[in-house]
Amino acid sequence: METVTPAGAPAPAPDPRRWWALAALVASMLVLGFDMTILNVALPTMAEQLGATTGEQQWMADAYVVVFAALMLPAGLLGDRFGRRRMLIAGLGVFLAGSLAGALAGDVRWVIAARAVMGVGGALVMPLALSVLPTLFGAGERSKAVGIISAASALGMPLGPILGGWLLDHFWWGSVFLINVPMVALGIGACLLLLPETRDPASPRVDVLSTALTASGLGILIYAIIEAPDRGWGDPLVLGMLAASVVLIGTLVLRERRADRPMLDMSLLTHRGFLLNSVAATLISFVLSGLLFVLPPYLQAVLGHDAFGTGVRLLPMMGGLLVAARGAQPVVARFGSRAVISAGLAVLAFAAILGSRTTVDSGYGFTALWLSVTGIGFGFAMIPAMDGALAALPVDRAGSGSGLLSTLRQVGGAIGIALLGSLLSGAYRDRLDVTGLPGKLADTAGDSVVAAHLVAGRTGSARLAASANGAYVHGMGVTLLVCGIAALLAALLAGLFMPGAPDAADAPDAPAPTERAGNPAQAPGGPSAVASPVADAGE
Repeated sequence: METVTPAGAPAPAPDPRRWWALAALVASMLVLGFDMTILNVALPTMAEQLGATTGEQQWMADAYVVVFAALMLPAGLLGDRFGRRRMLIAGLGVFLAGSLAGALAGDVRWVIAARAVMGVGGALVMPLALSVLPTLFGAGERSKAVGIISAASALGMPLGPILGGWLLDHFWWGSVFLINVPMVALGIGACLLLLPETRDPASPRVDVLSTALTASGLGILIYAIIEAPDRGWGDPLVLGMLAASVVLIGTLVLRERRADRPMLDMSLLTHRGFLLNSVAATLISFVLSGLLFVLPPYLQAVLGHDAFGTGVRLLPMMGGLLVAARGAQPVVARFGSRAVISAGLAVLAFAAILGSRTTVDSGYGFTALWLSVTGIGFGFAMIPAMDGALAALPVDRAGSGSGLLSTLRQVGGAIGIALLGSLLSGAYRDRLDVTGLPGKLADTAGDSVVAAHLVAGRTGSARLAASANGAYVHGMGVTLLVCGIAALLAALLAGLFMPGAPDAADAPDAPAPTERAGNPAQAPGGPSAVASPVADAGE
């Protein structure tokens, strides 16, 4: 049942079910966090069993991320218009279908296709889970809710590698997709039982052409970055794809700026609080995605751990992230979000630069040290950045605004995997010594460190294995150094330009309360007290 909040009327009391509803969102986010890291650990095993090159491994990761990023804007609008709970459940269902397809895939191309289908589901889950937070929680509780959501993702991150590693040690690689089935079932059940329905029927319609421009522009951009190390950055095809992506994305921006009711709400980017917090979250995603891509092959191929051991050895980073998720709110309350985000990025930069000093003989103890510091820096930077961006959104644009925020983060992650993966691949091939190997075997060894170890085992060449380890650690060091420099620059920019605290005057303008129907679950005085969507708790 829809009700209209009269002009000037106080906001209704907070929804008493809001913490139970948060549990449903936690279950949904757990699925995404679980899946992303389980794939990172599975990639070396899948590369061995499917014969995937480094570029194909990048596409197994990026097919999900590119589709994810391309569809989050329309997904947020679908939730605003037709119901966020309804579309969240639909997204989990699509994610389930993609997981089943991935488990049954027979070669790399079908795995990539299944990952793209999973990206469609993830695109519905991520922004809609975030968009519900401003509806359910006021300013005093929202930071805590963001911390809990972040902790849920963090919990999924170590569980994914550990359980995935055990599955890979005992079953075939497709089992890492099947494990999503009970997780998705838990998320769907929790949403049905615990999450109230919210919507904004007045939201803009999904623009098919803008969606096509988004998907094609991002897809071509990521494809060009992945292909550049093999073809060369001066290759006509690579240059043509880069130019095409600029044209497509530029056309999207121009089209949306001229639209009366744009799908991509560019006005949100004119507000300093939303823009700078979103940029910070995007840069953090860039750094972390690159780091998570390079780490599993190092732990498995260079240090010689199995998939389960690799998952266990990622725990120090997750532990640091959980500590930050618990401590971010009181630290921000005392020092302000700008100081905490800047400090978190500086810690993340220190961890990446420290990691770049890794050598073949460093051992896991040194890796565990900088991984722990990475988790702490990531948590203290990302949680207040996300909270600051969400605080700037009026609730009637929660879906589209969260979609834009999630899109920027995922674009940063996709470019991080593609660009840093390409940098790693080029540095690895330049340093690898394949002297004496036939041309075909030399090309295979240059595809990835996993492939080089397979060639070394087949030919009995200990020298090749040692060269591959040294080449990969060199490439990982270069990649982590770039991550550290990017994080340090982001810390300086955050310290110089980011607002110290949310300012009501800086929030995006919203329609008057009489123009919206709703049952906002906001505490009086919260940033969304006068901007609330429809909330059908009985649906």
